[in-house]
Amino acid sequence: MSHRALILGAMATGTTEIEGLLEGDDVLATARAVKAFGATVERLGVGQWRVTGQGGFRTPADVIDCGNAGTGVRLLMGAAAGYPITATFDGDASLRKRPMGRVTDHLERMSARFDWSGARGLLPADLTGGSLSAIDHVQTVASAQVKSAILLAGLNAVGITTVTEPEPSRDHTERMLRAFGAVVEVETLDEGWRVSLTGGQALTGTGVAVPGDPSSAAFPLAAALIVPGSSVTVEGVMLNPLRTGLFQTWIDMGADLTITNRRSSGGEEVGDITARHSRLNGIVVPEDRAASMIDEYPILAATAAFADGATVMRGIGEMRVKESDRIALMAAGLAACGVAVEEEAEGFTVTGSNAVRGGATVTTHGDHRIAMSHLILGLAAEQAVTVDEPGMIATSFPGFVALMRGLGADIAEA
Repeated sequence: MSHRALILGAMATGTTEIEGLLEGDDVLATARAVKAFGATVERLGVGQWRVTGQGGFRTPADVIDCGNAGTGVRLLMGAAAGYPITATFDGDASLRKRPMGRVTDHLERMSARFDWSGARGLLPADLTGGSLSAIDHVQTVASAQVKSAILLAGLNAVGITTVTEPEPSRDHTERMLRAFGAVVEVETLDEGWRVSLTGGQALTGTGVAVPGDPSSAAFPLAAALIVPGSSVTVEGVMLNPLRTGLFQTWIDMGADLTITNRRSSGGEEVGDITARHSRLNGIVVPEDRAASMIDEYPILAATAAFADGATVMRGIGEMRVKESDRIALMAAGLAACGVAVEEEAEGFTVTGSNAVRGGATVTTHGDHRIAMSHLILGLAAEQAVTVDEPGMIATSFPGFVALMRGLGADIAEA
């Protein structure tokens, strides 16, 4: 939502006041990008930002460096494609390895042009935008990034742009577009839904309150579930039903997880979530839950290491094209810590026990979620767990170590 608030604020005319912006490295890269595209971007305080848009993007003077932000670059490409501008997108070594074609192929169908410096579909890439035509896209795998990029481009395309999904993916873009004044139609189908918008709509700056991120909240909550004697409450967590798959999965596993003080914030339902140390049981995670928790499978796997029996996670091949191959890295890290893991092409099975040996140094390939998940596992393991690139945690959760220490965690930095 932080990425979306910055991008839509820059596309809009007028001022957008943002509260609760996640100030991780990824979001800060998007803030720099929209400034380069012509918006005025001001940080007023912790999480308090103001974006003044000029009603569109302008050609930037330099390369748009998105760092490690996969969400940022894919959404920015969609937004920028609708304007008659040129821009070069690049990122760090990790982002350069991640596939962009899943977005750019559809933007090219809308008449945007991408020129690749190296291999097709991998950054860096030069975009020439403008004069777009709407498309009717049918997703084979639910992806909020792909859907969002197409919809953002569709704002400035001729005709009605539609995206049909077999399983609904995160709808933050649709909700926020409406907050900025756009008309977005959603039609429920027998399986999934169809989202559509008409091109030529203008956005108007507005106020955005960003709720607590379920993906970040998952880490302290997971620690409470597996560390004996623990109880942790995280306040103001987004409860959008397309983001709460992990919480429901934990409850299915027997977790003592309660949600109180449900309320509305920024167009989203939020609430306070309390997790208490629990005896967990392995389950087969429903495959249709994957879209609502695709980023949370690493921390689910870490908690499953302490569950009785097998936790089966399938239909999650999307994990292999995130910041890293998260299936392979989680399987390798858990195995190094003495946990029984069976890896499959589209998932893996973790067979837990009451005692996890730990004691490993885990290779993360610079993936923040792999790092945080293994550090949480280490809090309840018999021996300390070390991760090799902790600095990457700042991409999504810059206060992770300080917050966990404040809860009593013994996390030492080398």
